[in-house]
Amino acid sequence: MQKNLYFIIILFCLSSCYTYQVKKQADPATANNEELKKGGAPTNMSSAQMKTAESLNPNAQQAPAPINIQERLAPNKNVKINVDGKTYKVIVDKWESDSLVVHPVHQPKKILKFHKNQINAEKIGEKRFSQPIADIITVTVYAGIAVGIWSLLR
Repeated sequence: MQKNLYFIIILFCLSSCYTYQVKKQADPATANNEELKKGGAPTNMSSAQMKTAESLNPNAQQAPAPINIQERLAPNKNVKINVDGKTYKVIVDKWESDSLVVHPVHQPKKILKFHKNQINAEKIGEKRFSQPIADIITVTVYAGIAVGIWSLLR
């Protein structure tokens, strides 16, 4: 019993509530169609523009807007990027023309440079706090404390 308790405590010390989450790009065509289905008009289109867009082809989807990598990879951001099939957890230092200068998360002296065409823009994950993971850890710790108190009182 004691070995399992130590193992669980060590496991929770090593776990983190922070995860790398990829932002999903909003598709403007989908957003406009959803607003039309609800009966409301999109705020950025006049009624004449809506009629023109509907008459052209209501089922046609627009091409997704290009992702601006330089805006998403701003200095001092902690991100997970995919470069030529390899995944890196890095902190962005700066942009030098079309090259991204970064250093690995736990190695500030090591400098890496990547051209913006090498970086997969769809798989850029930003480090964010994950509330569900934090809730799971909290509930499990409370349950462990309750079991510990129960075993001491027994």
